[in-house]
Amino acid sequence: MEVVKVQQAKTHLSALLARVEVGEEILLARGDRVVARLVPVDPRPRRLGSGSYRLPDSFFDDLPAEELDAWEGR
Repeated sequence: MEVVKVQQAKTHLSALLARVEVGEEILLARGDRVVARLVPVDPRPRRLGSGSYRLPDSFFDDLPAEELDAWEGR
């Protein structure tokens, strides 16, 4: 992760934002002290191995009662 001083960030903000939009994270420093991190708001899916994976929306649905009972040992 690159560390960029505040003055440089102010001068090159558009270029830094373009890099963040494609997934980079950039640390902002005041002097030698890192004070903030620029990260994408809606990051691209993280790569796992050679591909990427997203959980389907149904993953967050409530479990059926019988499966829930099995998980809870009933």
